[in-house]
Amino acid sequence: MTALIESDEHRSLRTAVAAFAKGRSGTGNRQFWQDAAKLGYIGVNLPEAYGGGGGGITELSLVLEEMGAAGNPLLMMIVSPAICGTVIARFGTEAQKREWLPALADGSRLMAFGITEPDAGSNSHRITTTARRDGTDWLLTGRKVFISGVDIADATLIVGRTEDARTGRLKPCLFIVPRDTPGFERRRIDMELHAEEKQFELTLDDVRLPAEALVGDEDAGLLQLFAGLNPERVMTAAFGIGMGRHALSRALDYARERTVWKTPIGAHQAIAHPLAQAHIDLELARLMMQKAAHLYDAGDDLGAGEAANMAKYAAGEACVKAVDQAVHTLGGNGLTREYGLAPLITAARVARIAPVSREMILNYVSHQTLGLPKSY
Repeated sequence: MTALIESDEHRSLRTAVAAFAKGRSGTGNRQFWQDAAKLGYIGVNLPEAYGGGGGGITELSLVLEEMGAAGNPLLMMIVSPAICGTVIARFGTEAQKREWLPALADGSRLMAFGITEPDAGSNSHRITTTARRDGTDWLLTGRKVFISGVDIADATLIVGRTEDARTGRLKPCLFIVPRDTPGFERRRIDMELHAEEKQFELTLDDVRLPAEALVGDEDAGLLQLFAGLNPERVMTAAFGIGMGRHALSRALDYARERTVWKTPIGAHQAIAHPLAQAHIDLELARLMMQKAAHLYDAGDDLGAGEAANMAKYAAGEACVKAVDQAVHTLGGNGLTREYGLAPLITAARVARIAPVSREMILNYVSHQTLGLPKSY
């Protein structure tokens, strides 16, 4: 039955990534990233013609999940190869593909993604960052918030809006903005969350960009945007599942070894059953993630949209519950630095909030799948 879900090749990839990622916590994210790229893991979803592995989001999500399960997830995998690499591979010009895809694949360059705004969240219909033409150039003005890794990225793929010449309505467009472009400013946000990748607020003040900074067709709009957002949700699910598996693994080791009244605590159903339930929830979330990745790689954007949102929802819930139960299993030790579970309490909440909240996913399913009327 397992072979129907995951091929021998994919299982071999899991084994290889798990072995690579294990015990790498002291390496540093940048070195870990470059080492992973040399083995083909970072660019596994990018086209072979541009230095990638020729796989899809299925393979990339598998890589991220196993890194997370080993306790070494790379958040920028969600952003650089999954969102930005996918959008450029599908819609970029030949020049953009040649410039960016090989570098993203070999780890020599990174790209961040800027969509969220202070007053719009991820609602693309309320984005106020606007792009207007000035001769052959574009001028970009606006603000973004909670943008990951801008300081280490060579450029940021910014979601703005341009005016449709036919209707006058604003439509989304994507622009590649190099890190040191004049007028492109960043301010680090002081986060309680401990992560290698920092969060930033961006200000774009009449940022002048050449015509070739526009990715793809100016009229493609939402199609191009959601080509990146569906992989983002699949990869966020992988991130959450990996984190949950890591927490569960630590709890299982402890439950097998910790002895009270001459019996390992894992023998008691009050400990064993919640851990078993956490495992079941993570496995169910993984199945939906695999379905979403398969649909996306098969070119079914509509089907992938529903499944990717469901996968992200399921993984977020499963991750939070797994981390909570792991900490509870260890008791006071679960809050010590020695066991490394305490930071996951905050990190796990991110899987419920970003890149889209669980409530907005429930809205999506109730409207798009169940046909219920909107309240907004």
